[in-house]
Amino acid sequence: MTNTSKFLNCPAPAKLNLFLNITGQRADGYHLLESAFQLLDYGDLLDFNLRKDGQIIRTNDLEGVAPEADLTVRAAKLLQSATRCSLGVDITVNKHLPMGGGLGGGSSDAATTLMVLNRLWNTGKSRQELMELGLQLGADVPFFLFGQNALARGIGEQLTPLTTPDCWYVVIEPGVICPTAAIFSSKALTRNSPSIKVSDFQQYPEGSWKNDLQPVAVELFPEILTALDWLNAYGNARMTGSGSCVFCACQSEHEAQEIVRQLPGKPWKGWIAKSLNAHPLADWLQ
Repeated sequence: MTNTSKFLNCPAPAKLNLFLNITGQRADGYHLLESAFQLLDYGDLLDFNLRKDGQIIRTNDLEGVAPEADLTVRAAKLLQSATRCSLGVDITVNKHLPMGGGLGGGSSDAATTLMVLNRLWNTGKSRQELMELGLQLGADVPFFLFGQNALARGIGEQLTPLTTPDCWYVVIEPGVICPTAAIFSSKALTRNSPSIKVSDFQQYPEGSWKNDLQPVAVELFPEILTALDWLNAYGNARMTGSGSCVFCACQSEHEAQEIVRQLPGKPWKGWIAKSLNAHPLADWLQ
């Protein structure tokens, strides 16, 4: 993956929200949530090449994402500023995760950027310090820096290690982009779900897991409901994050492959992924 001046094919894994409860809302408008975050062995791949002139450059175009708005570029600039590092980097983002899918793609890219540049630039930040920087970029970024599956509380930054089921997942991209702001601003959103404990999560049957954002999303985007109805024939289908991707768990890779093989086709895209217990770069966070 690396020599002294570059790191190639660095994984930025997807996440699923196995459940997502909205338990309240802060005075500043941020919603309080509880969710089980599950890492997957599928995601984006990032390349980093050291620059000695201090410039931070994304080398490829990403549709709809200007370089200055890209979380990888913002993460690099944040670490550079926080550490007064004089080095720079070329970043190539090989996107596999859809934007607006609820899979944490941008946040995962940002977290991988912080992890890799902390090593490439030798800035010496601890896991906790990187998590604090990551929170400035988005509420999901600290989870990917946490390094393992977690029960999240607060706005997503309060994390407790969580043992999750070892299985395969089918994920469907319904072909729509679901704006997070539109979901959270809806008056129809449930904002008072009861709080649960880690032990409660371990005891709940999977069929009882839900996503409070899902009813709002399917009302705004009927394509999500169509995908959910189709996938429900094979398991307990639900939406991840604020959408638009939907998923269900399978006991085997073969079972998951058979479901994807029967997908109706465009505009849907389907793929399978195995659950992960830890981030592929977790060892870099010691």
